[in-house]
Amino acid sequence: MLFITTANDVLTIAPPLYDRMEVIELNSYTVEEKFHIAKKHLIKKALKKHKITAREFKITDGAIYKIIERYTREAGVRALEKQIATLMRKAAVELENGAKTFRVNENNLSEYLGTEKYSADLVSKTNQVGTVNGLAWTQVGGTMLPIEVSALEGTGKIEITGNLGDVMKESAKTAVSYVRSRSSELGIESDFYKTKDIHIHTPEAAIPKDGPSAGLAITTALVSELTGIPIKCNVAMTGEISLKGKALAIGGLKEKSMAAYKAGCDTVIIPKDNKKDLADISEEVKAGIKFVTATTFDDVLPVALEYMPSENKTAYSTAVSNESYSAQPTA
Repeated sequence: MLFITTANDVLTIAPPLYDRMEVIELNSYTVEEKFHIAKKHLIKKALKKHKITAREFKITDGAIYKIIERYTREAGVRALEKQIATLMRKAAVELENGAKTFRVNENNLSEYLGTEKYSADLVSKTNQVGTVNGLAWTQVGGTMLPIEVSALEGTGKIEITGNLGDVMKESAKTAVSYVRSRSSELGIESDFYKTKDIHIHTPEAAIPKDGPSAGLAITTALVSELTGIPIKCNVAMTGEISLKGKALAIGGLKEKSMAAYKAGCDTVIIPKDNKKDLADISEEVKAGIKFVTATTFDDVLPVALEYMPSENKTAYSTAVSNESYSAQPTA
């Protein structure tokens, strides 16, 4: 007998059961994939079901994107199909009352679907100290993972908040230990772990966050906070860090890069071992984002910080020597 089941998150499966399973992973749809599924299939299916013609029901591309981004948050398209069905029922009522056509656009969408359920991920417009644009994979796709670090006068306590799982808590502790080992090279007081209380926080605490992908971001935010050097707001990053500073590979790069693109980032730092995954990234995202690969943490700071830590804090050139990949034409 063969038993087949599905799950949105394998972390919720009991370990003894998971150990006996053959797992086939299916990535979530990207925003672009959802858009084309809706336009080519879901809307046509709904029109037929509600006996409405394409001439009677009109919806703009912008409205479809808005439904996807502001009214649904899922890996598939089930909720998207339900929202489209809601519009069809609204259309049926108006057409029955004598209207010739039913038109939906970005401006009147809320009249039919109500208040937006989700806000868009948008990066800050200013460089900030101790705040970095991390990237995370969730069961509904990629999302921005802002990470904030504050260093306060204290006795060396480490506070970690924001509904983080055990893996991310370990990443935070690893980041602190790594910075301690490199404090003199980074221009940081060597006894900061005794004289400062470190608070690491990820906003949106209602969303569970775990997985090995935030180490580089946490370490960058910590260095920024302890040196007072702002982090560039247009840069996002993903990748784990080892105790010796090696950038470790992650999963879900396709979804994470789409989240960075939609949020307005134009540079994404990834572990060099994930270079092979760039083949799965859409051409639209590659055209708008420069991917910079990092072998160690030393490759991250020149890209992420306004300038490198030093005694006189001389401005650091924006040119970097490590590999970068972009579909944008070069001079």
